[in-house]
Amino acid sequence: MISSLKTYKTVTPDQVKVWFNAAPVSKFPKNGGACIKYKDKQIAVFNFTREGRWYACQNLCPHKMEMVLSRGMIGEENMEPKVACPLHKNTFSLENGKHLNGGLEAIATYPVKVEGDIVYVGFSE
Repeated sequence: MISSLKTYKTVTPDQVKVWFNAAPVSKFPKNGGACIKYKDKQIAVFNFTREGRWYACQNLCPHKMEMVLSRGMIGEENMEPKVACPLHKNTFSLENGKHLNGGLEAIATYPVKVEGDIVYVGFSE
């Protein structure tokens, strides 16, 4: 299952080569997340309505290797947006993927943009 983690690599805005049409804005819950599929990746996309921001990260939680992060609760810690895994409450930064409450590896994060009514996620391949 460790090989699954290698599927995910953080993409910064300057590395984006493909803006993937994820779905209309209406398909994402306010202040929550939903999972999309891009090639062999499951990506959690979050509509952080309280902040007026969108975030995307790998859906795979590195703790127990479950595809669950899109179902996690979002919030803030020291002004940093975060997602908590719904299984064991491990929290990760939605900005840089850093594990905020322990020593797990960071998760991959991806740029998000909204144009009109469509949400796009940026990928480097």
